[in-house]
Amino acid sequence: MGIGTAALFVCDGWFTEQRENVQDLLSAKGRNKIKFDDYMQYSPMVAVYGLNLAGVKGKHSFKGRTIILAMSYATMGMIVNTMKYSFKEKRPDSNTRNSFPSGHTATAFMGAEFLYREYRDVSPWIGYAGYAIAAITGYLRIYNDRHYLNDVVAGACIGVLSTKLAYWLYPKIFKKSECYKEHVAIVTLPYYSAKEVGLNMCICF
Repeated sequence: MGIGTAALFVCDGWFTEQRENVQDLLSAKGRNKIKFDDYMQYSPMVAVYGLNLAGVKGKHSFKGRTIILAMSYATMGMIVNTMKYSFKEKRPDSNTRNSFPSGHTATAFMGAEFLYREYRDVSPWIGYAGYAIAAITGYLRIYNDRHYLNDVVAGACIGVLSTKLAYWLYPKIFKKSECYKEHVAIVTLPYYSAKEVGLNMCICF
């Protein structure tokens, strides 16, 4: 529903006019731009691995969450790029026609939902913090005049839905069985020859 409403701002004349009014209100328009959004978009997903390294365990193992993240990212990327090159909407600050939807915002909200799903049993506030960062990322895309409001709304919806889909599919595809191992085993063996000495490592997961 959110994506469909956002698409109206691309297709409908009245909605397009309102979009321009919002852009004039929220964007920098000659003021100094803030470039943190290029890096901030990745913060929520990186936080999942950072918290695990700090000893705060999430819902899944390293392997499990990495598979879920890969599934989320692939789904999100496919949807965003398909829509970008189907709608071919101009960006507010240039003639480049790949504005709708916002990829930065989709990435940020995908990561925020990922963070929330992994840590909601520890504390839902961890996920809320991720959503706050994602919302700031979306706002900065408008402020920096790179996207319209509807681009950001659509990107947020796509990001969240991509992660929700990955969490729904993961247990159905990767069921525990004799062939599935949740834990990672690392085996190291030394080796040497006439010219060199080293270490072989095998990671099984």
